[in-house]
Parts: sequence; structure tokens; C-alpha cells
Amino acid sequence: MKRYFAGLTDTGLVRSVNQDAYYIDDPEGRFFIVADGMGGHAGGQEASRIAVETIKNHLESQWNSEIASPEMLEQAFRLANETIVEEQLRHPALNDMGTTAVAVIFRDDQPWCAHVGDSRLYRYRSRESKLLQITEDHTWVARAIQAGHLTPDQGRNHPMRHVLAQCIGRPDLEEVTVTSFDVQAGDRLLLCSDGLTEELSDAAIAHQLKSMRAMELSAATFVEAAKEKGGRDNITVVIIIIS
Repeated sequence: MKRYFAGLTDTGLVRSVNQDAYYIDDPEGRFFIVADGMGGHAGGQEASRIAVETIKNHLESQWNSEIASPEMLEQAFRLANETIVEEQLRHPALNDMGTTAVAVIFRDDQPWCAHVGDSRLYRYRSRESKLLQITEDHTWVARAIQAGHLTPDQGRNHPMRHVLAQCIGRPDLEEVTVTSFDVQAGDRLLLCSDGLTEELSDAAIAHQLKSMRAMELSAATFVEAAKEKGGRDNITVVIIIIS
């Protein structure tokens, strides 16, 4: 199956600095990454940059090795975590920096996703007009919903919805969630930071993916739709069409 893709990041309407980062430049379209940094202007920018660069470099160096895809992805994320922690130790002013990350790889005809935090991966299946959120947020609210303490509607506007249960850049990083998923011709994948999902509902995301045409225009349409709803955070989207 062929893959067509585009990405875009935007500072939004409130923040003065863009702390998101993304990667879509692999010539063969083998992998894609989105990261959303935190910890002050300089810290957030540095954390997301380190995460994307470290994950990218590890995937490139290990791609043709015999290591299994899930293990390769987890290693890439844990290496990013170690690199950010080491940078914190070298520069105490960046002690609070961290980042979320979500990555998708297409290796041996099997797509895999890894993530930490609340950057997400969605799949829109055109044949069924169905949107599926493949990742599950690593947030306090998501865990409360899973435990039955909150409903999804309550969680969407909960004052603690931004509180991460874990992120890259902490010595006590618990889990890198690695998930396999299937794709079919016509599927549309969306990787995004929470600057998009904070503004757009799943129904709005599904509508945008269903009606998309040109890749670059569709990425810009997502960003503009989030800004029209307030644009309170940095917004990053990566769109992949399977054909």
C-alpha cells in the first residue's frame, strides 16, 4: 500500500512560542512523529526537539536490524527519555522540561504506534465512515474514566484534563504504550498534539478527515478549525492517507 502524507504545526492564538515538533521527512514514509513539549518556553521547545530527533535517529539506525518492531519503538522512546533527563542534569534551569510523543511506523507490512502522554493517533476508515482513537491518553482524567470515576463527557471539561500521568523526561517513566493496528486502502490516519483535540470534538475530526482533499490543504484546514475554536495551545497535525 502507498502512503501520502502532510504535516503542519502552528503556535495558535494564545501561546507566544511553539513547543510542538513533528517529523514526516523520511523519504520512504516509514515513520512519523509528533511531540508536544512542556516546561517553559525554552524547556518545552528543547524537550520536543530532543524527543523527535532521538526517536528518529534510533528508528533509522535500527530499521534493518533483527529487533522486533515493538521493542524497537519502546527503545526509541526510552532513549529519548534518558536523553532529556541527562539534559536536565546538565542544565538545571531546564529541570521541569518534558514532552508527550506519538509515533507511527510501517515496517514489514505491519503498522505500529507508540505513545507517551496525550498526543494522539486516530484512524478514520472511509468504508465504514468510522473514527477510531487508537491511543489512550496517559492523563489523570483518562485513568479516572477507565476506573469509572468520571464519564467521558465529564472528562472533556474537567479542570484536571491537562494533568499528565506520565511524560517523556522523567526518571520514573512507567510505560511506553506500543500498539499494533491494521490499515486498509482508503484509511486516513491523524497524529496530533492536544492543541487540536482540546478544540475539536471527535465528530469534528471525523468530518474533517472524511471531507479532506489535498493533503497540505487538509492539514491547514485542521489548524484553522482549531484556531477558530480558540487556538489556546500549539497545534500540530500529521495526516497519512493509505491507498
